[in-house]
Amino acid sequence: MIPSNLIVHENSKVLELQYENGKSYRLPFEFLRVYSPSAEVRGHGPGQEVLQTGKRDVAIVNIEPVGHYAIKPTFSDGHDSGLYSWDYLYELCENQESLWSDYLERCKVAGVDRDAAMVNKSHGCGH
Repeated sequence: MIPSNLIVHENSKVLELQYENGKSYRLPFEFLRVYSPSAEVRGHGPGQEVLQTGKRDVAIVNIEPVGHYAIKPTFSDGHDSGLYSWDYLYELCENQESLWSDYLERCKVAGVDRDAAMVNKSHGCGH
């Protein structure tokens, strides 16, 4: 589903997506960064995901449209390789609560604080 409007709320650090059906969603920048669809975050296959931490204060500094199917945000930490399709954004909107719970549980299982800075790991894609 394609949003009828996108609003970047810089102070509250949320991206608001409004839809023609009257529904509106607010996705925190941290949530969007943690669930970036990029290979840097998702890896190149199952089990290669990289847990993102230290993103609570991340901001979106720019958003570019990608054709008629996606947006490409640039985050204040320099991350800009995630293409968020309209379908993926709607999936994030509809499943935000369960996805966020899953993220917090993955942090707990990994024994890391979500506010801890990431340890620099090498990545096979040159990142």
